[in-house]
Amino acid sequence: MKLLLLSDVYKQGVAGEVVDVADGYGRNYLIPKKLAVRATAGELKKAEGLRATAAARKAELESRLNDLARQIDGVELVFGRRAANTGKLFGSVTTTDLAEALNAKTGIDINRRRISQQALREIGTFHVPVRLGSEMSPTLKVVVVREDELADYLAGNTAAPPVVELGSTDNAAEVEAEAPADAEPAAETSNE
Repeated sequence: MKLLLLSDVYKQGVAGEVVDVADGYGRNYLIPKKLAVRATAGELKKAEGLRATAAARKAELESRLNDLARQIDGVELVFGRRAANTGKLFGSVTTTDLAEALNAKTGIDINRRRISQQALREIGTFHVPVRLGSEMSPTLKVVVVREDELADYLAGNTAAPPVVELGSTDNAAEVEAEAPADAEPAAETSNE
């Protein structure tokens, strides 16, 4: 059955699009809920206006998302958490924590799923991307410090923790730290 969608339907299409669906799905769900009408010549002419309004709505939404992206780009969020001597946190800073802190600081409430980051589990400075409009991808500067150093950091008495590259491993630095400084590298052996 060919139908003209009147509104966006998940996994089917967007408003103004002609789709081919199962007869029962169209007759029993889409048409009674006013989500679609039969694709007749008269309805197809009306669809032109529907496509124009859908495109205008999409452009307006994209414009608002890009404005939000410009507002939150570079915002610094500071968290104080308990941590071990190694810098690993007892717990983590989650995307929910980031969304709530951003809302408290800027008044902009974004969905935590738009923050593209796994939970932060160590002390450091992180640059966390946020998925908003297609024009730009804003990043949040997230600083995680020990909770007893939080007041000193906010007062400016303590330097920011080092920047941690997300996705990198620090195994090479740990191996170098374990090796004694005066030890000579192992001699290469040849099997001749």
